[in-house]
Amino acid sequence: QVQLVESGGGLVQAGGSLRLSCAASGSIFSINVMAWYRQAPGKQRELVTRITSSGSTNYVDSVKGRFTISRDNAKNTVYLQMNSLKPEDTAVYYCYAQVQVDSNRRLYQYWGQGTQVTVSS
Repeated sequence: QVQLVESGGGLVQAGGSLRLSCAASGSIFSINVMAWYRQAPGKQRELVTRITSSGSTNYVDSVKGRFTISRDNAKNTVYLQMNSLKPEDTAVYYCYAQVQVDSNRRLYQYWGQGTQVTVSS
């Protein structure tokens, strides 16, 4: 079993910054993609950004230039640096990981419990 534990959410004023962390632990052979999703009240969960094991990244247009995803493969940890935050960034942010648990190459998907990010205007 694999657990993803997030930290770093909170309340910040518009224009401020927050840094989210997500550490994966448990039966991990390797981690392929790690990502951050978010879900605002009354809206569907959306992909914010993702990063592959080699470091390739993608971002949703609304956060390009403001958010930066990174990972430490040795620590099985992914980070999300969020700058110039806007009220519309308010949401529960979820960590996601695509994990290979043994040498069989099958990938399993895991989610964190979510961390609240609130940006006040």
